[in-house]
Amino acid sequence: MVVGRIVRWGVALGLAAVWWWAVLRLVFADGAGALEGTVAAGGWGLSLLPVNCVPRVRAAGALGPRRWRTAWRAEGATRASPPLRSDAGSGPS
Repeated sequence: MVVGRIVRWGVALGLAAVWWWAVLRLVFADGAGALEGTVAAGGWGLSLLPVNCVPRVRAAGALGPRRWRTAWRAEGATRASPPLRSDAGSGPS
């Protein structure tokens, strides 16, 4: 349990160090290129991921898959307008 936590922290700190290296190299180095830009943009993109997600069963107000199925199949719950017939014409005759 503790070993897994140490490994996760080590990986996170290592990736953070690589990201900061890329950002600082982009800002201060003359020879920075596509590799540094890709690493910096990828790290920034990862920061946009939602970190406060919870499983659906624990989310407040979320419907489980069975409730969605039941609601969808309920009589008259999702009925659209009947399709128009092609021979019905465009107005009263």
